[in-house]
Amino acid sequence: MAATKEAEGSTCPVARSAALLGDRWALLVVRDAFDGMRRFGDFQRSLGAARNILADRLRRLVDAEILALQPASDGSAYQEYVLTPRGESLFPVVVALRQWGEHHLFARGEARSVLLDTDTGKAVPYMAPRDAAGEPIAPARTRVRKPR
Repeated sequence: MAATKEAEGSTCPVARSAALLGDRWALLVVRDAFDGMRRFGDFQRSLGAARNILADRLRRLVDAEILALQPASDGSAYQEYVLTPRGESLFPVVVALRQWGEHHLFARGEARSVLLDTDTGKAVPYMAPRDAAGEPIAPARTRVRKPR
């Protein structure tokens, strides 16, 4: 999960992001944080990850300023992991992964979790890149401009 020297020098945002977040445990910790988990034990019960692996991923996410440690909200001696603004900005990434999985990895009618808008109670609409006029933009209409 740590950024490799190759990724650190890369001009590709995807390579740098994958070096930090391309690990299964890191993304699932972020997902659980969006679901309101804050304590080490809660993450461990949800994920079933070994303590050392989970501790490492949480430390790296804190080091990357995606999560922050703060005193427990209940006044106990525990500490809690909370999403930072940088971490919260990963929400569209997590939603895009979820929606891709819903579309490609489940059979019709197969049970799965659903992301709901709490204001309407309805499923969150499918996300897609849009052009300046608000129209969906296909990959064929894009290109990457690489630095010289």
